[in-house]
Amino acid sequence: MSFLSSFDISASGLTAERQRLDIASENIANANATRTESGGTYRRKMVVLQEVPLNSFRSKFNSLLSRTNQLKGGVKVTEIVEDQRDLYPVYNPDHPDADENGYVMMPNVDLVKETVDGMSATRAYEANITAFNAMKLMAQKAMDIGK
Repeated sequence: MSFLSSFDISASGLTAERQRLDIASENIANANATRTESGGTYRRKMVVLQEVPLNSFRSKFNSLLSRTNQLKGGVKVTEIVEDQRDLYPVYNPDHPDADENGYVMMPNVDLVKETVDGMSATRAYEANITAFNAMKLMAQKAMDIGK
């Protein structure tokens, strides 16, 4: 693993955590959305993260042969999935989306959980920035040795 690949690893973490924060924000914004473009009530979305393993000699050799540029470790967002937990009914007969009994199906978004997810993504983002800055300082110190 080269020294500069550490920057790629931190950058992949920054990208993944930004995506997590975006999805948490989207969930909070749509916590009361009873209509979507596809029809039906909004469902909470979740980000699925996957480890990107460090390249072995064999995968590095194959990537050089095929001239593809592979990540050198880190994390990536593989998909964004909808939470399949049940929607919950709220009695509101005046709502335009109420059924014949006066119930409206509300999104399965828990504001407390989304707030905690957003805070967790923010802290992980900050940790990646700290690691990135530490590597940058190490690189600067290494360059100072030659002076």
